[in-house]
Amino acid sequence: MKLNNAINLEKSLKIGDELGGHNVTGHIDGLAKLSKIIQIKSSYELWFKVSEEITKYLAEKGSVALNGISLTINKVENNFFSVNIIKHTWNNTNLPNYQIGSFLNLEVDIISRYVSRHIENYIKK
Repeated sequence: MKLNNAINLEKSLKIGDELGGHNVTGHIDGLAKLSKIIQIKSSYELWFKVSEEITKYLAEKGSVALNGISLTINKVENNFFSVNIIKHTWNNTNLPNYQIGSFLNLEVDIISRYVSRHIENYIKK
């Protein structure tokens, strides 16, 4: 983070608020390296490379947060995954500020993280 860099901010849920998206906690699990940007009409398909440790938590149609932006995973191929960015998200986040090779903070889906952890512990027993 550098002085004057744009960041993404969103208000937290309050008790009684409707949960209409993915659970994002703000706990960063790793980094995702932007490897490809494909413009498709008014949207963008972004491809990211992640470590093997992170890959095990990713699933097509699962969720991921990049720089605090909750997104649905489109495809997972080896250590790469893609997300589709609609025009509204592109225009209202800091995503346009990144180029190929940039790193973004990544948070995996909390349910995926806990399920994986429980399975690993079960297998160890």
